[in-house]
Amino acid sequence: MSKGIDQLRTEMARQHSDALASLRAARDSARPIAEALRARGRLALLGMGGSHWINRAVGDYYRAAGLDTTEHVVSEYMRAPLPGDPAMLVTSQSGRSGEVLHLIERGMVSPVAYGLTLEADSPLATELPSLVGVGGRELAYAATRSQLITLGLHAAILEALGQDISAAEVALAAGAPSRPTEADAAIDRLVPAPVAIMVARGCGAQGVMDAAALCLMEIARLPVLGLEAGQFRHGPFEMIDQESAVILLRGQCQDRDDLSLLAEECVAHGIAPIIIDASGRAPVRGALTVPLTPQKGLALAVAALPVIQDILVSAAARRLPDAGLPRRSSKVASAEVA
Repeated sequence: MSKGIDQLRTEMARQHSDALASLRAARDSARPIAEALRARGRLALLGMGGSHWINRAVGDYYRAAGLDTTEHVVSEYMRAPLPGDPAMLVTSQSGRSGEVLHLIERGMVSPVAYGLTLEADSPLATELPSLVGVGGRELAYAATRSQLITLGLHAAILEALGQDISAAEVALAAGAPSRPTEADAAIDRLVPAPVAIMVARGCGAQGVMDAAALCLMEIARLPVLGLEAGQFRHGPFEMIDQESAVILLRGQCQDRDDLSLLAEECVAHGIAPIIIDASGRAPVRGALTVPLTPQKGLALAVAALPVIQDILVSAAARRLPDAGLPRRSSKVASAEVA
């Protein structure tokens, strides 16, 4: 096992307890934040890399709470900011991402802006009132523990906005699940794959899969696309073949949002998708199903993300002798332009 994989496993081993502690510690501080967001009415969720994808995973729930919410990559937001100064939640696990520093230095933060970070002494936490996750900085290169902690911090704010986050809290309190037996077959399928596609539909699930896609790209150096089910079917379906790894996240949902038809279409073309299945529905014949306890909403993200991380990290460890160790990047990325 490479040092990178060992670091990832260490982070993942305590992510549930740290995320649960972060949620509970943030409750009091989240109430005035929620009040300020409610008063503003509009919210921009800003982040880079995995922080942006976790923002995408929770954006639907802020909209469900009645806020006009959009998620933005910080580097692009600085080039085309929204008019009218919406409230901001700026997420950076290190609190030191180059683009986040530029956003602050250029005075582009809203009068109503808050940070979400893991590092209390970071520039983000120093410059903006912030929710700080429990457990200190993340040492592994690819984000795992920080993503679950960020979900916990968002959950505290969403609860203060009136959203029911009880199922997500129960999922965190349950701790890391045992690896489903079927996960081993999913790992076997991923190891030789030349390309992977991570797909979901509805309820913020695609943000989870986008975060997973980034993780697999970083640790296994594998070309990976994160695509909404509709976007996957509108063109990229042409790029896959029987060797491709197509991974679907399926949660409890209405019939119109179920992924069974897409999975069946993959099977009809000789492509057996991997389904991370928390839907409670019958398995799709011909697909490789990794069953989870049925979940929906924020609880789906909390329950599914660690299982997906385990599969990806295990596959990466078998693909590369130095998996999880960056060759060209660093944990805290500088801004892509001065």
